Amino acid sequence: MNKSQLQQHDREHLLHPFTDFHDLGNQGTRVITSAEGAYITDIDGHKMLDGMSGLWCCNLGYSRREISEAIYEQLNKLPFYNSFFQCTTVPSIELADMLAEVTPAGMNNVFFTGSGSEANDTNLRIIRRYWDLKEQPEKRIVISRKNAYHGSTIGGASLGGMSGMHKQFQSLDYIEHIQQPYWFGEGGDMSPEEFGVHAARCLDEKIQELGPEKVAAFIAEPIQGAGGVIIPPETYWPEIKKILDQYDILLVMDEVIFGFGRTGEWFGADYYGMKPDLMTFAKAVTNGYFPLGGTMVSDRVAEVIKSKGGEFTHGYTYSAHPAACMAGIATLNILREEKIIETVRDTTGPYLAKRWAELADHPIVGEARTLGLVGALELVKDKNSRARFDDDCTAGGVCRDMSIKNGLVMRATGDTMIIAPPLILTIEQIDELVEKAHRALDDTARAMA
Repeated sequence: MNKSQLQQHDREHLLHPFTDFHDLGNQGTRVITSAEGAYITDIDGHKMLDGMSGLWCCNLGYSRREISEAIYEQLNKLPFYNSFFQCTTVPSIELADMLAEVTPAGMNNVFFTGSGSEANDTNLRIIRRYWDLKEQPEKRIVISRKNAYHGSTIGGASLGGMSGMHKQFQSLDYIEHIQQPYWFGEGGDMSPEEFGVHAARCLDEKIQELGPEKVAAFIAEPIQGAGGVIIPPETYWPEIKKILDQYDILLVMDEVIFGFGRTGEWFGADYYGMKPDLMTFAKAVTNGYFPLGGTMVSDRVAEVIKSKGGEFTHGYTYSAHPAACMAGIATLNILREEKIIETVRDTTGPYLAKRWAELADHPIVGEARTLGLVGALELVKDKNSRARFDDDCTAGGVCRDMSIKNGLVMRATGDTMIIAPPLILTIEQIDELVEKAHRALDDTARAMA
């Protein structure tokens, strides 16, 4: 089929995630046909630097034959077997061992899923089971943050704090939300340091409101990804830790986006010095080559679930899929052997921070922020007041399209432009990314004038 035929069949048969189908029908889909290294190419032959690693997934880029060959060999040897009924496979055991080695100390157990959404549903099940076995069944409430993203299942979307999603389904009634640590958008006249403490104290206030004896867990991304790459002030996580320790409340860190090197450490929890009780992962664990997610379970929680006896009545058909686990093993081996994460920490992360900060001087940029190999630009009409161009966040959509035109994939979250490029980016490719982003900003400024 040619391009127009493909778009027509897509329009007639394929329902896309997070899509206005009326708009999509009018515009037509962008058909991606190939990828190599850090670049993707569409059906028109337009080559783009993928500033979003697919969907925060392909940290190693698109040309890792080691991963695809590992999957292929496993499919020929044992394409599938389940992990129910006291059965297991060699790849699932080996990947569980490797994850126990690279995750924060004291996390030695994993429950495999097919996605981050399924893993966050699993977290809800583990949290309840843990407190039931601790003979504290009244601990039911889980606190999350506004504008957080934790997946699209009923459980994951309930945990998330995106109002647009909540308008389209009935959220679980035992999940509460507090203010996000978004200094640029909500910090007002406070310094970042003051606002970090303020946002953290919102957790303490909510716990007091609900009753500490009723609160089971707090879930948060180390950095809010889909919400706009919201990097919390340095004062935020230390204050959160003190509050959780005071009330004996479980910490769930959702590392689906920031796990496996994005911050220059293995996990965001490592970067911020946090020790979660449960930790969600997915996406980059297989470099996006095969669906796999899971929950890392701390010794504190696992020992209760294992020692108290009784069946944990939860699971998925594809938990610990052997081919997915082989993809994970190959991915972790590359991260280790090529010292990808160390390069982000010591070289490319600092260089991106330096170059990205230059974009803050652009007339329509209110703030440019980075951490490791992730970044955001706040688009504004007026720098001093931080006023946006309009209430419909038109500038973000325009900038996204201008970015594509200039050969760079950037994502728009409202009027915040975000990037999370592959961790294999070279210094020269970072220069290319920033230069293309600057051209997109120039084009956006002209379009919005």
